[in-house]
Amino acid sequence: MRLIGEGGEQLGIMSARDALKLAEEKNLDLVKIAPTAKPPVCKIMDYGKYRFEKAKRDKEARKNQKTVELKEIRLSLNIDTHDFETKAKHAEKFLKAGNKVKVSIRFRGREMAHPEMGHRSMEKFAEACKEFASVEKPSKMEGRQMLMFLAPLK
Repeated sequence: MRLIGEGGEQLGIMSARDALKLAEEKNLDLVKIAPTAKPPVCKIMDYGKYRFEKAKRDKEARKNQKTVELKEIRLSLNIDTHDFETKAKHAEKFLKAGNKVKVSIRFRGREMAHPEMGHRSMEKFAEACKEFASVEKPSKMEGRQMLMFLAPLK
């Protein structure tokens, strides 16, 4: 097997017994890095310290990663202009924070007879949000609800 020292220096090709003896003399572990290579590559290192540092790096990477949340805004079929503008402002805030927005309209009672009014409301909302959002999924009926998804512009 090919052996690499604790500082990253090449120690050459030697038998597993000799490599293990060398690692024990230095009070360290012999770790197989590339078992499929010809010959297999092993490294002399403190395995406990290596695992601790790897866990620390992984935790740091998870901390820095941004998760995209899905925020929901509910409209109604006969929404007033001021309420509509308020909802559009909330959507703008969510989208600028990097979140996706799910816009929904729930149809109640006889409102089910007029889905075209819902499509108009959704188009109007998409138009109000077009400078900071793109329509990811256009408005579509799902049961008694109409849904549309907006994604922030890059």
